Amino acid sequence: MREIEVFIDTEEIAEFFFHELVKRGYVPSEEELEELADITFEYLIEKCIIDEEIGED
Repeated sequence: MREIEVFIDTEEIAEFFFHELVKRGYVPSEEELEELADITFEYLIEKCIIDEEIGED
């Protein structure tokens, strides 16, 4: 299987959830969106869909 590099931005995930939830009639708080984004990120790691790499700054 070929390996590709993917960058996951939790802020982008939170924005996606915000728009999708609003379309469905929900108005989540910023804190709720951040939690959903973090949970989604952790799910992707747990399912081995992504690997977490800590950037060297």
